[in-house]
Amino acid sequence: MGVARVWQAGAQDVDAVASLMAQFRDHMGREEPSLDQLRATAAQLLRDPNAEFLVAAPDGEDAPAAVCQLRFRLAIWTGANDCWLEDLFVSNGARRAGLGRALVTAALERAEARGCRRIELDVDHDNDSAIALYEGMGFSLESKPPGPNYLMGRRLP
Repeated sequence: MGVARVWQAGAQDVDAVASLMAQFRDHMGREEPSLDQLRATAAQLLRDPNAEFLVAAPDGEDAPAAVCQLRFRLAIWTGANDCWLEDLFVSNGARRAGLGRALVTAALERAEARGCRRIELDVDHDNDSAIALYEGMGFSLESKPPGPNYLMGRRLP
């Protein structure tokens, strides 16, 4: 197995980011957002100083085959940035090539470079391979004190 090449996506990578996110959408069995909507949103996020996309390609290949999004926000409790690792996806043909691990490693490096004190993510409870990857890289399913924590959400109109 070769070494994955990872880089921070720029405006020139918007089509690759949108395409990979569309593959992720399809993988999740969703029909929306459209590729055009994904492209427009990716272009906007690529200009946002508090968001980054990382993309990865298998060794010797130019086209990205994996993507993750990072979001940064100042946390009142630490006085430093937090990083949210969002939407990590590896295309079907590139799975088991180390791209997920390479993206998580790069995400940890980017978060540290930006002065983040913690990095968090969510993962589906039945995604055993992702949970094993994250735990193997130091992430924990343990709750933060003082007790259990839940990721909660609500759709808005």
